[in-house]
Amino acid sequence: MSHLIAPSLLAANFFDLKTDIEMFNKSEADWLHLDIMDGVFVPNISFGLPVIQSLKKHVTKPFDVHLMIINPDKYIQDFKKAGANLLNVHYEACNHLHRTIESIHQSEMKAGVTLNPHTPVCLLENIISDIDLVLLMSVNPGFGGQKFIKNTYNKIDQLKELILKKNSKAIIEVDGGVDTNTAPLLVRAGVDVLVAGSFVFQSKNPAETIKWLKNL
Repeated sequence: MSHLIAPSLLAANFFDLKTDIEMFNKSEADWLHLDIMDGVFVPNISFGLPVIQSLKKHVTKPFDVHLMIINPDKYIQDFKKAGANLLNVHYEACNHLHRTIESIHQSEMKAGVTLNPHTPVCLLENIISDIDLVLLMSVNPGFGGQKFIKNTYNKIDQLKELILKKNSKAIIEVDGGVDTNTAPLLVRAGVDVLVAGSFVFQSKNPAETIKWLKNL
């Protein structure tokens, strides 16, 4: 498949969200990336279920929900009801990851597992065949606009090898520091989904920026 673009709502203009959502719907973006932060797992608080429920009435594309929270299992059904199509949980936040993945699938959502920059890919060896997506954090989670961590390219190579070895259907998503310099290299490296926040929503023409990313 050609790579997908998932603009991150966290970087949008919340004072004029209607304009940004209308732009997103008309653009060549594929998913809307929604970062849910609890101020415990990461040192920031973002938005929650009421915002997602409101957005669902107006957004015409799938919701890629990234849970940066403790105890994500408690909220799987809530995010399904709110409108999530794909639910990403952190490896570091799940004591019983296989059970969490099963619960997400039973709730009729795609299941993703996110790895922080310090977390090695090899830890997914016994779960990679059960998941739909792996999200590699290329910055430390919690804040937008951070500098890209170059070791991410090595992790992409390692993840591709593991997916092939296990004959997994999982696709690769990268979030953090996606910009003019890193985006072409990430696509060339084999990334399937690019998450872009500040690079899209703080550009002069977000729709054109999305188009540029999509056509790399």
